[in-house]
Amino acid sequence: MTLYEKIANQISEMIHTGVLKQSEKLPSLRKASQIYGVSPATVQQAYFLLETQGVIYAKERSGFYINPAFKASESVDTPITKFSQNAVDFVEDLLQNHSLSPQPYAAPLSETSSAIIAKPIKEQDIEMSDFIFSILESHKDASHIPFGSAFPSPELFPINHLTDSMAKSLTGLTHASYELVSDMPGGSRELARQIELRYRLNGLRIQRDELVITSGAMEALSLSLQATTKPGDLVAIEAPCFYAILQILERLQLKAIEIPVDMTTGMDIAYLEDTLNNFDVKAIVLMTKYQNPTGCTMPREHLVSLYDLVKAHQVPVIVDDVYSEVYYDSELPAYLKELDDEGLVLHCDSFCKSLAPGFRVGWVAAGRYAKQIERLKLMTTISPSVPSQLAISHYLKHRNYDRHLMRLRAELQKSQERMLEAIAQFFPSGVKATKPMGGYFLWVTLPKEIDALELYRRALAKHISIAPGPIFSASQEFRHHIRLNYGLKWTGELDGAMATLGQLIEALLLEAGTSTRIN
Repeated sequence: MTLYEKIANQISEMIHTGVLKQSEKLPSLRKASQIYGVSPATVQQAYFLLETQGVIYAKERSGFYINPAFKASESVDTPITKFSQNAVDFVEDLLQNHSLSPQPYAAPLSETSSAIIAKPIKEQDIEMSDFIFSILESHKDASHIPFGSAFPSPELFPINHLTDSMAKSLTGLTHASYELVSDMPGGSRELARQIELRYRLNGLRIQRDELVITSGAMEALSLSLQATTKPGDLVAIEAPCFYAILQILERLQLKAIEIPVDMTTGMDIAYLEDTLNNFDVKAIVLMTKYQNPTGCTMPREHLVSLYDLVKAHQVPVIVDDVYSEVYYDSELPAYLKELDDEGLVLHCDSFCKSLAPGFRVGWVAAGRYAKQIERLKLMTTISPSVPSQLAISHYLKHRNYDRHLMRLRAELQKSQERMLEAIAQFFPSGVKATKPMGGYFLWVTLPKEIDALELYRRALAKHISIAPGPIFSASQEFRHHIRLNYGLKWTGELDGAMATLGQLIEALLLEAGTSTRIN
């Protein structure tokens, strides 16, 4: 029996014997963690277990209470029949009406909120493909406003220059046709040199022999997981996380443990530590910059804590960093890879989000796993498209990539401002949205009466695609959240679509009898 199950059983036994009375309030997570000498995350797991069993319930912004419907004659599982001193302290603290502020369960999201999901640490089988594909299928219709798309608009990228680079690099192959075959296993040597140069310009030194060119970032992530796990293994992922990670885990027959994401600091390090201490986790997958879907970025001090934890447990960490160079701040945030002195960080990136969508050229700086990943790639796709690699390499060498990035960042930041203004103007007052400093997604929290899947269906009928929150969770959480893509050339048509979304949200609130005034 785990520690949190023991705590849950102690609490249920005290209710069963009448020591704790119906409708009484339990101590806050922080206070209970002091009483039991465990982390708040462990208490949170115990409370969640009791909540799922109907023993207690959560009041928003108030705390946890004993369910009046839980009869004193009912117990949960196998109770602990003798109270520990901690349990006695727990009761005494409760009876003394403790003064510490209660910790609400799954508090509403705001720009300064803490973890946006609270759940017990548990294994999660992945069965998401049908669900996700049914959502993504709707995004293929060109007549729809693509707020639900995972891709930025091609209008934002130098397609004409890339086309020119493609033609010139292919012409050059007539004098060096051996490159079509010689560079296949590890990828274009010239492109790898350009990628290494980009890393160095951003203050990160990597070893050339740890670079493996892949067919986009998704292949880099998939190969990284194959190199570090086997079917049935546990992988720690973010909650919420990019849905493609769930698809990869399902395909590789891996199990997930969801780690809450804090809106200001990224993956909850304390929760991750509890997970690593109690489960045999074989790999961690996360985004440290402009996380999809929330947009949060992990500060350097949290990167240090994360790497110290990874190093202590010798668990590889796979970083999806595809939005790394799409930032609006004055400088690029730190890399986790900077701290890697043991080859445990597999840094995955791509040009698909910053330069060449559709070219499917990515890479992984794989540390100690590079050779294994290269072998795996030879057993599957052999090589990414050589012409695409040569075109991007030519562009990086002969065009001004940094000038393009400056224009792209400015355009995306302007579109973000327009979308946030539209939310303020057209959406009901209970709606909240993040304001990330990079990427091109907003994570939007709807009033609790709104089901994101129903909103998705109604928006689709109006030819507007959105990404509903449940596709970003292995357990289909976040039913009151949606992700909106602002990586578009903003037009009046987009303002009109935002107004329609606001009307749909208001209509759902009216149906629930909780309509709020439009701002």
